[in-house]
Amino acid sequence: MSEPIRILIADDHPVVREGLMTMLSSEAGMEVVATAVNGIEAVEKALALLPDVILMDLLMPRKDGVQATREIVQQNPQARILVLTSFGDDQRVLQSIQAGAMGYLLKDSSPEELVEAVRKVYRHQAVMQPEILIKLMKSYQPAGEERAGAGQQHLTEREIEVLRVVALGWSNQEIARRLNISERTVTKHISNILAKLHLENRTQAAYYAIRQGLVQPEER
Repeated sequence: MSEPIRILIADDHPVVREGLMTMLSSEAGMEVVATAVNGIEAVEKALALLPDVILMDLLMPRKDGVQATREIVQQNPQARILVLTSFGDDQRVLQSIQAGAMGYLLKDSSPEELVEAVRKVYRHQAVMQPEILIKLMKSYQPAGEERAGAGQQHLTEREIEVLRVVALGWSNQEIARRLNISERTVTKHISNILAKLHLENRTQAAYYAIRQGLVQPEER
């Protein structure tokens, strides 16, 4: 039997925090190892316990979720953070992408969507709902060089193809099957893409691909 996904929940609202803990603890293959009521506590517990997935609220006292995400990822680049957000958090979502979060989920999502998002982030897959992406795209104003596709000229045709399906939220196994290549080759392509575009993770790569028009939010 495989080890359960160890989860840290960081949210300052007791009802939300307890609800998430109850729901996820009852899910097979998941274990809530700790909760945090503010950003400082989230950082401390994330670094002490090294959970598999961190659920991070963006609006918390003492230290917000963006800063907490940044500090956690700086000290532990392997951290997998799933941000819980609302429509009012557009700018913070963009900032948390830059800080290194791997996924974004609206707080009014269904339990099934949350469980699936946790599993995807655990597998290092990008999680970005179309609703969030559409709002981010409307609020984002790219510079002329970026609008023209700066950085894409450094990618091979195969890397662009891989980048596009990464933005669709596909796992390495799914990408390998679709492109008829090995998972090791997929991993190498993704590593090359991140290095060439100076990005930290798949989520940043997915957001880049959407900004560049390689994929539309409604395709996801």
